[in-house]
Amino acid sequence: MRASETQLREWMIGGLEGDAADQARLLRALVPILEAFYRRRMQNGQGDIDDLIQETLIAVHARRATYDRDRLFSGWLFAIARYKMIDHFRKVGRTCAMEDLGDILVTEGFEDASGARMDVDRLLDQLPAKQAEAIRATRLEGLSTSEAAARAKIGESDVKISVHRGLKALAARIRGDMQ
Repeated sequence: MRASETQLREWMIGGLEGDAADQARLLRALVPILEAFYRRRMQNGQGDIDDLIQETLIAVHARRATYDRDRLFSGWLFAIARYKMIDHFRKVGRTCAMEDLGDILVTEGFEDASGARMDVDRLLDQLPAKQAEAIRATRLEGLSTSEAAARAKIGESDVKISVHRGLKALAARIRGDMQ
């Protein structure tokens, strides 16, 4: 299960205060988050994504003193990840489509995006675990139905049904909250 913004922030602060275990937990928790971030934005092979994850983890560790404890951790993290990706594109001479440029270069609004992510996490936490995981895997992490099924050790149709039912339940809950 993915760590929450609050947990990531607590581990970051613990690491800043010298708790090596918190620092290690933070870095381990960042791997799937960064993998999903890069997978959605890159068409290159897994090798490039793995390299970027490692470079980003090193940068998070090396630049940890620049983290402002009063701000959301994920905004700071994704700024580093975005710069690492841009550096990678420069090294390999890759260009990106114009519609991707805003997503890559924009550094404003991280707190809004992070807040939205926390809202989504809260909504998903209200669903049965199987539905929430299927939605996270396919809609948020960008896995295919077959990849999500293999990871969860269930059938592809089970993933599809879980996503459908989960999204239907979320839509009903949101409609009910708005009325």
